Amino acid sequence: MLVHLHQYKHEEVDFDDNRTTGESQTEDSVNKDSEEYFGENIQDFDVETWETVEYEGDPIQRRTVTVGGVAAVSVPQDDAEGDDTDLPGRTIQLRTGGGQEFVEQAVFVEAQDEEPEQ
Repeated sequence: MLVHLHQYKHEEVDFDDNRTTGESQTEDSVNKDSEEYFGENIQDFDVETWETVEYEGDPIQRRTVTVGGVAAVSVPQDDAEGDDTDLPGRTIQLRTGGGQEFVEQAVFVEAQDEEPEQ
């Protein structure tokens, strides 16, 4: 099974001489053009991409996680010790043929059969 999740984390703030503690980053400083920032197009790299989204009036970061070969998805009834109640999601357990993986601060989006019968 192919599983799609959204994972969240707090926005990483870079301070400079023109900002004070608690001041949010502007859209321009967070979402620079990849060629301006890296010198080449980001799509040429194999990296994790976090995007800034708004949650309850505050900027947070979200990324899409896709995991193949999943046999089962479990969402514990109780919050995991490390779950942050200020962010959406909770720890989700993915069981694969080779073991298990835990994805913190995740929201289940979709599961698909990797080899559907035709």
